[in-house]
Amino acid sequence: MFLPERGTYETLCRDFSWSIPDDFNIGRAVSDDWALHAPDRVCLQHFSSDGNHLSMTYGELAGRSAAFAHGLRALGVEPGDRVALLLPQCFETVIAHVAIYKMGAIALPLALLFGAEALEYRLAAAGAKVVVTNDFGLSRLEEIRSRLPDLREVVTIGAVASGVHAFADVEAGHPSVFNVAKTGPDTPALMIFTSGTTGPPKGALHGHRVLPGHLPGFQMAHEFIPRDGDRMWTPSDWAWAGGLLNALLPSLLLGVPVVSSPAQKFDADTAFRIMAEMKVRNAFIPPTALRLLKSVERPREKYDLVLRSIGSAGEALGRETYEWVKSALGIVPNEFYGQTECNFVLSSAAHLGVSRAGAIGRTVPGHRVAIIDDEGRELPPGSVGQVAIARPDPVMFLGYWHDERATAAKFVGDWMKTGDLGRQDAEGYVEFFGRDDDVITSSGYRIGPAEIEDCLIGHPAVRLAAVIGKPDPLRTEIVKAFVVLADDFLPSDVLAVEIRDWVKQRLSMHEYPREVAFVEELPLTATGKVIRRLLRDRELAAAAE
Repeated sequence: MFLPERGTYETLCRDFSWSIPDDFNIGRAVSDDWALHAPDRVCLQHFSSDGNHLSMTYGELAGRSAAFAHGLRALGVEPGDRVALLLPQCFETVIAHVAIYKMGAIALPLALLFGAEALEYRLAAAGAKVVVTNDFGLSRLEEIRSRLPDLREVVTIGAVASGVHAFADVEAGHPSVFNVAKTGPDTPALMIFTSGTTGPPKGALHGHRVLPGHLPGFQMAHEFIPRDGDRMWTPSDWAWAGGLLNALLPSLLLGVPVVSSPAQKFDADTAFRIMAEMKVRNAFIPPTALRLLKSVERPREKYDLVLRSIGSAGEALGRETYEWVKSALGIVPNEFYGQTECNFVLSSAAHLGVSRAGAIGRTVPGHRVAIIDDEGRELPPGSVGQVAIARPDPVMFLGYWHDERATAAKFVGDWMKTGDLGRQDAEGYVEFFGRDDDVITSSGYRIGPAEIEDCLIGHPAVRLAAVIGKPDPLRTEIVKAFVVLADDFLPSDVLAVEIRDWVKQRLSMHEYPREVAFVEELPLTATGKVIRRLLRDRELAAAAE
């Protein structure tokens, strides 16, 4: 399951083969296996703004997760039960994850950004038996707990309230050794709800094989990680597939220390400070966060950075951001691609010469990815079609929780449909075209929003941008851009025309935005993706009025 070190992409693909043990448990693999021969090896570090940074070893993680597993069992948790984690990046989050996997239960990570309604939907749909949270999460739970009949116990790392257990008490007094449940690759381990960009969120259920399934792409994007001195950090919430499976768990499995940081609204200077002070060598930074980093001028002069690799995914990175990272940080960012249901299947790898601005990489060894039509037929190079992944695949989900119809609809034959449109060239590079329902039809042209958004971000006045199709009686739809301005720029009709012409001159006459709207912020999922559906809904509502 580990990527063999080779000098070319072709030999890497030729020499790789899957080897996932029949007896595999995520919790044991990321803690106990290391604790056996390297108990004092540091696995976690926590950045504190006061400089009092904390650390934890594999021996401590193994012992504390074992004790917490015993504590969960005492609360009535059994194999197969869902335990929700409503926590920020902190040591307790990792301890709880590892404990849940060790006992054969199912981890349900949830973002603290979720409002009460979103939490209630997910907790009810999953039938969560226990929630582990903090003070903030507890305040959200108070108003919905009575409407969650399956929820038996709540554990908090903060102040204890009536009917709530303290994390430390659940852990205390139990042995530091736990008899890990016998689990195989397909034993359910983790449920992550889809982001809901195209409809109600669905619980994507993954087996224990999901972690080894991520390793080839992870090692490819991070230049054959692990290397001496490697250290991982991501600003992404560990509650979503990006933070959890693109950074935290694979790093722990490979013996790479992971840096955690307090929950906060993303701040570029703070991000650079974390990477500098904690000597971060490897980072997973989604495109939106990379674009926000651009607000810091000459970061390498201002901060003592030791970065070796940057991976980025979640939405299209784009040429503009790709080139900025190269020039400002001196690193070629490795863009990769996947979904909650099947992640890290395409990747770039600059060290292997697999890197191209505007492309999301080539197929990761061990996976089979193609561009298909609606009937599941592979399309020739240069054709726009749906990005699809062939089953079986170790990183592919087991199915949607209690939704066989939605699971079946996700496939055409043995191809898992992503709902993303792309184009693959003769060399195998895939260019992201846009979500199927985000593609704009204007005067007979099919226009992908990603390329226009990338072009918009290149304008000095634009910090963030999103593009949708607005209904139009003559052209079917017109391109409309929503723009968040950079500091020191104010909205004006003159600026709107300038931005419109910027795209017209750089792309084409049929792709430029005929309307430009200035907004304070864009609707984002908890994972940082723009919810274009909400922007379209606003336009439809305005048209109806």
